[in-house]
Amino acid sequence: MKIGCPKEIKPQEFRVGMTPDAAREAIGHGHEVLVETNAGTGAGFSDSDYKAVGAKIIATADEVFAKADMIVKVKEPQAVERKMLREGQLLFTYLHLAPDPAQTKDLLASGATCIAYETVTDDRGGLPLLAPMSEVAGRLAPQVGAWTLQKANGGRGVLMGGVPGVLPAKVLVIGGGVVGTHAAKIAAGMGADVTVLDRSINRLRYLDDVFGGTFKNAYASAGNTITLAREADMIIGAVLIPGAAAPKLISKAQLKELKPGAALVDVAIDQGGCFETSKATTHQDPIYEVDGIMHYCVANMPGAVARTSTQALGNATMPFLLALADKGWKKACAEDRHLLNGLNVHAGKLTYAAVGEALGLAVTDAASLV
Repeated sequence: MKIGCPKEIKPQEFRVGMTPDAAREAIGHGHEVLVETNAGTGAGFSDSDYKAVGAKIIATADEVFAKADMIVKVKEPQAVERKMLREGQLLFTYLHLAPDPAQTKDLLASGATCIAYETVTDDRGGLPLLAPMSEVAGRLAPQVGAWTLQKANGGRGVLMGGVPGVLPAKVLVIGGGVVGTHAAKIAAGMGADVTVLDRSINRLRYLDDVFGGTFKNAYASAGNTITLAREADMIIGAVLIPGAAAPKLISKAQLKELKPGAALVDVAIDQGGCFETSKATTHQDPIYEVDGIMHYCVANMPGAVARTSTQALGNATMPFLLALADKGWKKACAEDRHLLNGLNVHAGKLTYAAVGEALGLAVTDAASLV
């Protein structure tokens, strides 16, 4: 199989879909790897690194898309890239279709088969291809939130850890999954007073058992959420419903109840955001103000630490990438129900129920296609 890896073109996206190590593995399995020139530069991988393992360097994205049987990326294909997809081609990347009707329409029209990293599952009920980026984004969230809190950026001017005689910042993390746990650990490590909210009692028990001395937790009722939000200097939105649009946890009307200059960091923005006033931003222009509240809503947070993120993502995607290349998508998905859960689009059919529900579109059962 010819595997193509184009350069990411989303603003300030420095990650790359395949590391040289992944390219080496694929070539060792008998496949041909086509990498767009300078695709890995932002993550610290040169064209010569790819050449050294046997990959071919291709001058343009057009040529990569035209020649490859499978396209491996990081971020969802941008409009110009969607036009280059063709019937029968396999796309393996993050998609986040639920809040993105334009992308969904284009992918359906392309006739391509599209497998989304974020909906591939595992035997433990986890999302193994989303987890590494959730870990990165979670650990970044307090860091970027602390920057947003600086007065020069419109924030409250509160230091995360305080100083002797001055209380630390209060941080509320909504969602106790992978993102929320990592965010809470880092925020607590910065000296902040941290509380995590979640609706799973079992998850709260786990957090209490493992981190009880590090941060607090509470049940994520609507009452608890707004009560604790009123006291917070920073609120990190870390709620995920796999493949579906994120629930709106703080409304625009509730912003007036928050502390002036408080920072909202919406890690769920890829799925539409979990604050009503959230809108996607970029690393070039990451924050904005609504009713005196600062919002940080960068849709590709892990792109800021591209080398770490690329390596972490590459480790997770490699077994699935090799299965798809070795067996073809149909056999690979037939043999692995978790990979089948990643199938979102095939030959003009939408195959993921949560996306269909979010966008009001008919859905075909993925299992019927393999």
